[in-house]
Amino acid sequence: MKKRTKWVARARETPREYGPPKVLSATEATRNFSEILNRVKYRGESFILERGGDPVAELRPATPTRFSGADLAALLRSLPPIDEEFLRTVEELTRTQPTLPESLWER
Repeated sequence: MKKRTKWVARARETPREYGPPKVLSATEATRNFSEILNRVKYRGESFILERGGDPVAELRPATPTRFSGADLAALLRSLPPIDEEFLRTVEELTRTQPTLPESLWER
């Protein structure tokens, strides 16, 4: 399982409506090919196809997935709220960062 997870994490990053690609065996893909194509076309899903446990191909939409500003707003609303302690920690770390020396490239 480690090999599969590692490979999926390195998969090409493209806008996806439903998260990272799902992993399917070549046999599963063959048996459900029409359904898988419909999921790619109409839902914007992506799949990594494996043979013998090794990744062989990636099946994803040919055109970029449409993602509007309203879709982004809905996605942000669906996320859990940010922990207040986390926000305080980030603000404190931001305030206490040392200033960077002047860049030699900008002289």
